[in-house]
Parts: sequence; structure tokens; C-alpha cells
Amino acid sequence: MQFRSILFVPGDRPERFIKAMNSAADALILDLEDSVSPSQKVIAREAITAYLAQKHPKPVFVRVNPLGSEFFTDDLEALKPNRPDGIMLPKAEGAKHIQKLVDLLDGDVVPILPIASETPKSLFAMGSYGEVTKYLCGLTWGAEDLPAAIGASTARLADGSYTAPIEWVRSQALFAAHAAGVDAIETVFPNIKDETGLAEYAKRGRRDGFHGMMAIHPAQCPIINAAFTPSDEELSWAKTIVEAFAQNPEAGVLKLDGKMIDAPHLKQAQKILTRFQT
Repeated sequence: MQFRSILFVPGDRPERFIKAMNSAADALILDLEDSVSPSQKVIAREAITAYLAQKHPKPVFVRVNPLGSEFFTDDLEALKPNRPDGIMLPKAEGAKHIQKLVDLLDGDVVPILPIASETPKSLFAMGSYGEVTKYLCGLTWGAEDLPAAIGASTARLADGSYTAPIEWVRSQALFAAHAAGVDAIETVFPNIKDETGLAEYAKRGRRDGFHGMMAIHPAQCPIINAAFTPSDEELSWAKTIVEAFAQNPEAGVLKLDGKMIDAPHLKQAQKILTRFQT
């Protein structure tokens, strides 16, 4: 599964499910964790269970509560009748948590999308996700829980950029995803009204090597999709690179439009075409 935009929807707001499904999002995440208060967990499970019993034109993920939490077992039990297309696991701490979730799914395994950066321990387990690649559909990170866990006053500077520790975490998650051979999914942009800031943030994510991004409002999805979709010029460039090397299979380096191109350019071009060419 490959996604440009993945939209969060609170599980206790079923009236929003259809609107979200009709949005530009490539996939949905129905949430049982942070956006749902403890008093609403049962209502959210019931709403999600009913929705999963229907057929949907887009993939539907469910974010369960963390392993070991008082709500986790009931979350998994609620998903038994109709498994979602994927499970988002928050506060994941590496391969051991993924394997534990797989064991608890008891053979009825669905793709897992871990949030790999929400506890201090998680940062030291990011290199282990390659051990469980076959169970993953990507890897993402978050910028909210970790500052709270370590007592940091904020994750962001006045201009909206990340503080140095959080920027490091973002980089770790990006490289961990690539090391595991799965899609790197950028975290949310919390300011719903700042469309310019969102566009810049999403473009930066794609520039840095992320494959897609999570959203918290349907209006964010078209902007995210645009940022993570190559332009016609990029696709043309990729095709030209691939064709140039196909015509010169023994060449390690070629000159194209006055510029030198080599194996990294070819690899990048091939990835673009593999992902987006129809």
C-alpha cells in the first residue's frame, strides 16, 4: 500500500467517517487513541466496528491504544469481526512490539503502521524494524508525545520549525523507514488554517525522502497530495534518465543536457517511475 495522504478521524465521531471517505485522502485512520477520551472509548469501538462491516473504496486503518494500556485488549477484541485494512500502533518500541501485536492477532495479521518515536525507549529501537518488515506497510513518527514524555516545553520554535532534539527524531524515523525498506510517512501539520505553511512543510517532507504524510483535516489532503505527487516535468526527467541508461547499459556515467548523471540519478528516476507511472 502506498499513500500520499492519510487522514485521522476520531473514532467517536462516526458522522465524520463518510465525509472523510469522500475527501481527497488516500486512506483513513479511525482513531481509538488520543482523539478519544476514556469515557468515549466504548462508543468509538462500536462506531468503528459498525463502519468496518461495510465496504469502502479506500483503505481504512484503525489506531488502537498502546500495547499495555488498559484499553488495548478491548480494542483488538473489537476489531476481530471485521479486520481493518491496517492497524496503526502508537508508542511502538521497535520490532518486539510489532511481533507482540502480530502474535496477539493470532494469524489474522493485517499491515501495521507503527508510530516509532513517541517514547524515549522507542528512539533506541528504530533500527530493529528491518526484522519485521513483512508485517509493516510503512513507518511514521510524531512530534507531540515525546516532548511531554521528557518534560520539554515544546517541540517547535517560534517560526514553527522543530527544536534540535525533535528534528533529530524526525531524521531518525526517516532513515529507520528506509533502512527497513518501507514507506516513510511524515507526521501531521497541526495548524489547519495555515495552508501555505502546510504546503511548504509537505514539500519539505517529500524533498527529504518521505513518501506521504498524515492529515488531521480533510482540507489538508489536496495540499498534501499535490506535494507528494511528482510534476509532469519530474516524470519526464525520470523517463529520460532511464531511457538514457537503457540505451547505454555499459555506461556508469552519462552526460545529459550538459549535466553529469550516474547510478544515484538512475536509482532515483526508477523509484519515481515505479511509484507513480501508470
